[in-house]
Amino acid sequence: MALVKVKVWDGWVRAGHWLVAGLIGLSWWSAETGRMELHVTSGYLVLSWLLFRLAWGFLGSETARFGRFLRSPAAALGHLRHLFRREPDREIGHNAAGGWMVLALLAALLLQAGSGLFADDDILTRGPLAGFVSGETSYFLTTLHGWNFNLILALVGLHVAAVLLYALAKRQDLVRPMVTGNKRLPEGTAAPRFAPLWRGALFAGLAAAIVWGVSRLG
Repeated sequence: MALVKVKVWDGWVRAGHWLVAGLIGLSWWSAETGRMELHVTSGYLVLSWLLFRLAWGFLGSETARFGRFLRSPAAALGHLRHLFRREPDREIGHNAAGGWMVLALLAALLLQAGSGLFADDDILTRGPLAGFVSGETSYFLTTLHGWNFNLILALVGLHVAAVLLYALAKRQDLVRPMVTGNKRLPEGTAAPRFAPLWRGALFAGLAAAIVWGVSRLG
């Protein structure tokens, strides 16, 4: 079977993927070392990216859209049943199981960034929306903020393990396409449609403006 290079990921998806990976590490390190101003800044950047990604999931490039890569749980289980079958990669974007992993990570990150807006450590750091809720609610969300990060780390570990498993068991490289944007797919595979650059820039600007406005409320 002849394989040809097909562009499957746009620059917004690829840049966002690596940006949020770095920001998760930065958020952990800054919290562990007490650099809370940097931690808050990292959180705002994560939230900005999340708002962009949610918009991009509905109005972005074809492979980034939720309606394209979110399939039924039965389809995801069916895909996992063939996890150890060595076969060429025919997926244009996320596979059926990978789509649910993306959704889980987005939900966990949204909960993390959202709870951080209401968090208050009673020492130096107070989220911009902490004053809009009761002390009990803020305390609950502060606790949730800490526990949820452990869930994020677990999901990231599972994601990395899955990438390694695909490389070893199925001989499929999922990392290179997220760097270059291209996959080697069977000849005749139709390339996905990509949203224009200006739309991504508009969404990114709006997301940053919304988060900046929220940050000024505290």
